[in-house]
Amino acid sequence: MAAADRPPATALGLDPVTERESLAPDLYPAVGAGTHFLNHPDLLGNVPEPAWYEANIPFVDLPDRDIRDTYYYRWRTYREALKYTGPKDGWIVSEFLGPVGYSAPNGGIVAAAGHHVYEGRWLRDHRYLDDYVDYWLRGSGAGPKPASDFLNKNTTDWSHQYSFWAADAVAARAAVDGRSRFATDRLPELVRQWERWSPQFNQDLGLYWQTPVWDAMEYTVSSYQSPDPYHGGDGFRPTLNAYQYGDAKAIAELYRSRGDTAAAQRFDQAAEALKANQERWLWDDAGKFYKHVMRDGNPGRTKLADREEIGFVPWYFHMPPAANSAAWAQLTDPQGFASPYGPTTAERRSPWFMKDALTGCCRWNGPSWPFATSQTLTAMANLLIDYPAQSYVDRDDYLAVLRGYALTQRKNGEPYVAEAHHPDENRWLYDGKGHSEDYNHSTFNDNVLSGLLGIRPQLGNEVSIAPLVPDSWNHFAAENVPYHGHNLTVLWDRDGNRYGKGAGLRVWVDGRLTHSQAGLAAVRLTIPARTSADVAELVDDFANVSRTGFPTARASHSYSADPPTKAIDGQDFHLDVPGTRWTSYGSPNAADWLEVDLGAPTSISDLRVVFYDDGGGVRVPATFDLQYWDGQWRDVPGQQRTPAQPVARQVNRVLVQPALTTSRVRVLPRRADGGAVGITSFSSWRVPVRGLSASIPDDLAVRAGAVETSTTVQAQQLLRGVQATLAVPPGWSAVPLSSAYAAQLATGQSLVTRWRVTAPAGLKLGEWVPIRVLATASGDGGVTSALSSAQTVFDPASYANVVWDDTFETDRIGSYRVDGPFGEPPPALRVANGVLTASSGTRAGSVLAAPVAGSARGTAVIVEPRSFAGSAPEDSLFLGQTAGNRDFALAWFNNAGKASGVDVTVAGSRKGDEATGGCCAALTWAPGDRLAVVVENGQLTSWQEHANRWTLLRSAPIGSVVDPAVVAGWAPGLGLRLDAGTVTIDRFTVRTKP
Repeated sequence: MAAADRPPATALGLDPVTERESLAPDLYPAVGAGTHFLNHPDLLGNVPEPAWYEANIPFVDLPDRDIRDTYYYRWRTYREALKYTGPKDGWIVSEFLGPVGYSAPNGGIVAAAGHHVYEGRWLRDHRYLDDYVDYWLRGSGAGPKPASDFLNKNTTDWSHQYSFWAADAVAARAAVDGRSRFATDRLPELVRQWERWSPQFNQDLGLYWQTPVWDAMEYTVSSYQSPDPYHGGDGFRPTLNAYQYGDAKAIAELYRSRGDTAAAQRFDQAAEALKANQERWLWDDAGKFYKHVMRDGNPGRTKLADREEIGFVPWYFHMPPAANSAAWAQLTDPQGFASPYGPTTAERRSPWFMKDALTGCCRWNGPSWPFATSQTLTAMANLLIDYPAQSYVDRDDYLAVLRGYALTQRKNGEPYVAEAHHPDENRWLYDGKGHSEDYNHSTFNDNVLSGLLGIRPQLGNEVSIAPLVPDSWNHFAAENVPYHGHNLTVLWDRDGNRYGKGAGLRVWVDGRLTHSQAGLAAVRLTIPARTSADVAELVDDFANVSRTGFPTARASHSYSADPPTKAIDGQDFHLDVPGTRWTSYGSPNAADWLEVDLGAPTSISDLRVVFYDDGGGVRVPATFDLQYWDGQWRDVPGQQRTPAQPVARQVNRVLVQPALTTSRVRVLPRRADGGAVGITSFSSWRVPVRGLSASIPDDLAVRAGAVETSTTVQAQQLLRGVQATLAVPPGWSAVPLSSAYAAQLATGQSLVTRWRVTAPAGLKLGEWVPIRVLATASGDGGVTSALSSAQTVFDPASYANVVWDDTFETDRIGSYRVDGPFGEPPPALRVANGVLTASSGTRAGSVLAAPVAGSARGTAVIVEPRSFAGSAPEDSLFLGQTAGNRDFALAWFNNAGKASGVDVTVAGSRKGDEATGGCCAALTWAPGDRLAVVVENGQLTSWQEHANRWTLLRSAPIGSVVDPAVVAGWAPGLGLRLDAGTVTIDRFTVRTKP
């Protein structure tokens, strides 16, 4: 049957074989024509997946082995920090290898994002930074965050949690890869990012203020001179003002590159105003340095006496005038910032230098900090290359600082980078096990390439070569540097004996010699116009960074520290601590398996497995099988394996032709001796249909067992035979209510399909399941997909029996049992005019147990608050079921803390996460909102209704510690707890299922 005649599908079943052929894009971007002067394997050493480095990084040869070895080590740490977060946001660059509690969704931290872009701009594969830039400008990293003290109370989105030089970094990246269109297309977002710092702009001074901790620096010299040494006194600092200047100049340059001179002028003027105001207020002409000026309690705008390393940051953006170069005398001054493992983050003259720095993390008042060191090196390279000659520092000083920086990056004689280093001793100060390893919070390789070797990128079709190597160096090489779609090789060989390509400085473009000169004088060269080749878009459908929900992984056996979900966490590295692997270490089985459950079917065509091998108890398997589920496990047909036999620490790729559609896949690795195996990454990559996008609304709310939704498939080019399918979990059904097929879609046209999705009976309240739209087109082997999730949500109508309804029109307080589980005096209770009032002048709390029992079929407890007390820290309501002070399961709603969680106590013993589900959910209550708790099938779920929509707050598996039949007999309860003031309630209702 011809594609155009194919009838629309009604739903996606589990038939695994389709008519589509799998696509086989290359694993890595093609290097293209270049030179082959260096021994790449010897330079790389024993890194995992060496083919990745061969395809991506510039190779360098340096006479200083410490700098050279650190260079290759830092590419390994950058590779480790690449995290695939899923189809929505794609790749991000992580700071810590493990999760931290203050990160943006999926683990991004914006503090070092500028460093990440500067470092990663030298990689050949543009997909990493394409996704990462968009994560902060358009994706989850640009989304809202709580304006809390823990997450920065001054800002309301993740990309402003910390200071960030976004536009400058994006433009700097475009100057390397030549893809200016990517940067200019994001000008609206870059302008928005710049403008959203305006709440921290002081009109009188014309400068931005920042809190030091949100400059990524707690306990600074300036912080210790404020009432809050941890956060630091809000102040006008050389950091954020320089970042905003650099971003304004970058935005202006991008506007000019597309011919919009009017827009460019606006940002040029803003930059010049910032520059003038910084000179007026932050430059200390007597001390010859840029300094912090306290915002509060400082009417004279007096500068602090102390110099901090942040005073070098303005040169990072070419902001200071040449006359201010005297500041750099402090870099080599023993009483300034000079140190064997420096520079220091504060001058030694300061009385606050190293205060408490040896007693605990983290203090930026003296220790050597890679974040700041790399900024100082970039600023210094700008001074030496782009400013008029000065007498304060020279290229030998640059090498000394860079070499000292390399030497800090050692531990037990091996390359290593952590959080902060002792300035005078060969040891890391802040280096938490399982937390600080290979800390990705700085640049190093960019300092080598654009500073030491002087490869100065340009937005136009040029490159400047201005090495800062010392006169004593007889050779260096940078080979196949990805630059504007070309491979750039720069060789310095004083006498021609090192590389045998002639004496002097030579430059090759795509393997062809284009320039030679006798000495190291700076030179600007024209580069043929070419845009870096686009690498095919790919999506990993197995990745789940949060390791909750779907996709999920399970295994026949797992070592306690190596759960199966770590094999699909979007990261792939081979460290012991922290780890990102599944292993079967300690298994009693002769062989084990690792399964990925997608929750709903999708296309499987390009499976990749990376095996862990520690050289001891866990070794690479001799062979492995792949199976899919269609009601029973079957071998995956049509496998094409590369390599033929399993190899450790490299990608073992299995192309599946034709592609499968299935919801579950498992790998069964086997060793001949039956020993343990491990996997650091198990992934399933899919190529989308070129020019076809798909979307489906997020978070489908299932009521009465069903929900209707729509899918949209839009063409960005002419496509024929476009088919949409809605993939749902086993037991669910998806029936199209309108056509799911278009014989042809022109550019800009969409296929919109309405669907009715029905859930199976017995689905737990609040449970999430994945729903996928899959879209194909004739003549294209790809599959475009979009992912949503369906959730069964609370609907009071499903609990039809009203067993208690107190509207407080009459006083029924005497009908309640008053419990005191908090061990506090009860608040004063009064009923009048349809309102329950609880009041107290001090901490008070009690639980009102209604004179009814719950139901084993399901109990819903609903409260309609009128107002909270406004007290802190307690200003809370509790809902759930209770048998007294020693037995209760209650959800709590704390209005002061803007959070909600669950407390479970059985026989006087308070239960932990195994019963409460952990802590906590964000809660923002507004007048008119209702709160509810449902106890059903051993599960307690808490809910908030806002604007007539119920949203799940927490789900607690209370059945793990107490029999659900016992809980059903407990009384529904309403608790009130406050420190002072008055809480008022309009209604308290208990409903059960019939």
